[in-house]
Amino acid sequence: MRLSDFSFDLPAELIAQSPPAERGTSRLLVVDRAIAGWRHQSISDLPSLLTRDDLLVVNDTRVIAARLIGHRDPSGGAVECLLLRQIDSDTWDVLMHPGQKMKPGTRARFGLPPHVLLAEVVSQHTFGRRTIHLHREGGGSVDDAIDAIGHIPLPPYIKRPDAALDRERYQTTYARQRGSVAAPTAGLHFTPAILEALAANGIRRTTITLHVGYGTFKPIRTDDVLAHTIDAERYEITADAAEQIERARVDGRRIVAVGTTTTRTLEAVAVKSGGRIVAGSGDADLFIAPGHRFQVVSGLLTNFHLPQSSLLVLVSAFAGRELVLNAYRAAVADGYRFYSYGDAMLIL
Repeated sequence: MRLSDFSFDLPAELIAQSPPAERGTSRLLVVDRAIAGWRHQSISDLPSLLTRDDLLVVNDTRVIAARLIGHRDPSGGAVECLLLRQIDSDTWDVLMHPGQKMKPGTRARFGLPPHVLLAEVVSQHTFGRRTIHLHREGGGSVDDAIDAIGHIPLPPYIKRPDAALDRERYQTTYARQRGSVAAPTAGLHFTPAILEALAANGIRRTTITLHVGYGTFKPIRTDDVLAHTIDAERYEITADAAEQIERARVDGRRIVAVGTTTTRTLEAVAVKSGGRIVAGSGDADLFIAPGHRFQVVSGLLTNFHLPQSSLLVLVSAFAGRELVLNAYRAAVADGYRFYSYGDAMLIL
């Protein structure tokens, strides 16, 4: 299975640079695996496209303002830091630029009083990865300082600076648990009205948490797709959520994952637990590629993904590579908006 097998042509103008004017108005390409076909709908049609007693599983992670811009101390050289994962109270896994100058012992300063964060590089890894100690000058909450001075970490294909609007729109309406450096973008489409309509139609919903990290950004660097590995991302499934998902699975009801993050979490837990969903927390590092046997997820709502990305590989594993790429070509031809702020695809 070669990386080139997961390519498609995408005009640059179809890469969404901003969210739609109103949340919940995106287009929806509905892909039917049974007939290997698709049809054009709207995300607002979702309550009528699912059936009573389907279980919708969403990811309630909250994106933090993880991009810090500052300078090296004392040299004054510019430095940028993307907070990837908090290891303990003052230690973080990060990406730093310019990486070649950020050697162990190097210090950096971000923000202005009273929100100043001080960082020291502890260890150096590949591709700009660093482990740092991070604390707030004068003490106090590091989280509050990050919220005050940090920038929303928009993906690199969005060619503009982050704006005030992104603090609300690059976040799901049900985001609760802070810890992600990227949004679970399939969830960006939901409005309170859509959620209410789903409930009114008897469609059930439960919540899990997966903190989206560098694994989402990490490119596949091997021509052999199956040689790729993804970084572990922290998840948590409550006892109530595990009970709801497991009951639906045993009953044979459809479990519709909202996003690849939810899909990866559920399938990773099932692999570890003999096909069952159990409560608890841990690290999900399952790379889902064609050949994976899905044990939990039977429906998927997702955005359109980058060519040759691990996310496109996951979607191809779920629906079949040829069907997915044909549907992507149809979406391109019909002018769908792509990637994080783009339109959505429902695979049933």
